[in-house]
Amino acid sequence: MPSSQPLRVVQWATGAVGGYALRSVITRKEFDLAGVLVYDPDKVGRDAGELVGLSPAGVTCTDDVEQIFALEADCVLHMPLPASYFGGDHATDIETICALLSSGKNVITTTGFVYPQAYGPGVVERLEAACARGGTSLHGTGINPGFMSDLLPLALTGLSARLDHIYVRESSDYRGHPSRQIVTDLIGFSRAPKDYAGAVRPFRAFQRSLFAESVQLVATALGVELDEIEETDEYELAAEEFEIAAGVVLPGTVCASRWMFTGLVRSRPFMTVECIYKADAERVARWADPGFAIHIEGQPTMAITIDEVTHGLAGAAAHAVNSIASVCAAPPGIRTFLDLPLATGRGAVRLA
Repeated sequence: MPSSQPLRVVQWATGAVGGYALRSVITRKEFDLAGVLVYDPDKVGRDAGELVGLSPAGVTCTDDVEQIFALEADCVLHMPLPASYFGGDHATDIETICALLSSGKNVITTTGFVYPQAYGPGVVERLEAACARGGTSLHGTGINPGFMSDLLPLALTGLSARLDHIYVRESSDYRGHPSRQIVTDLIGFSRAPKDYAGAVRPFRAFQRSLFAESVQLVATALGVELDEIEETDEYELAAEEFEIAAGVVLPGTVCASRWMFTGLVRSRPFMTVECIYKADAERVARWADPGFAIHIEGQPTMAITIDEVTHGLAGAAAHAVNSIASVCAAPPGIRTFLDLPLATGRGAVRLA
């Protein structure tokens, strides 16, 4: 039976995804906001509710990491930019997550970790040890990966008598994305071609590790041993000047990119994930229109398309928030979505 006491939740980072998560934690009765960590100096000292356009929540935002570690809380929603953006690497995220787990807090993160086993036994042992010390669980999630490129394709394979190839495509429109940190600094839109490769090096490393986890998770769940995972990427240049929420894209600068991640078995593709990012889909005709597509080739062959997700960032945040109760109730250890009940929007229902 679910506990009658609200779960105490910490929101770690309040950017594009974290802001949506924070709003849900404040407005849902099954949660009690325990603390908020912010990176922007302008947010320090502000009330968490006012930060996301709500009434005062009685919790003050802080940039003091030690203060967050010292809090009594059931779960941390860990939603910062990847550590590589700040000059660190994946090990930095692991260090933070291990510290949170060891302090007795379950962790749900959107920085990857949908399948930490993809990084090898060293990383797994370190994370499991932190979970054992704190009696806690770790769960990585999001909208893609975390749902579209792993959970949903695996669900469809339940209809397969023969499975030859899994293809997943995401095409996202960043026209309305407010964060210049993500749109320009991380993804590289509005960068000159000569600057693009160097500027997106941290993003390339993050993407490679993120989708390698997803592909490896699906393969392992289906009993397939991959030989390797290939990654390729390319970009498109703007033909004219146009404005998006994060700034201005000038002619001749990068306005779109396409990434391919392919898990190979004996040189043949078993699973392919295609990610297309456009600064403004109405200005970039090349590559597929926004939405998601999944093709399962075999017997039977199946195809499913999702033409529009109006607020993808909200979806990523919601999938994390909707997992809180299950993660808190799970035994200590790494928990992929294969280990947890299906996260639904039960707590998000709003009926007039």
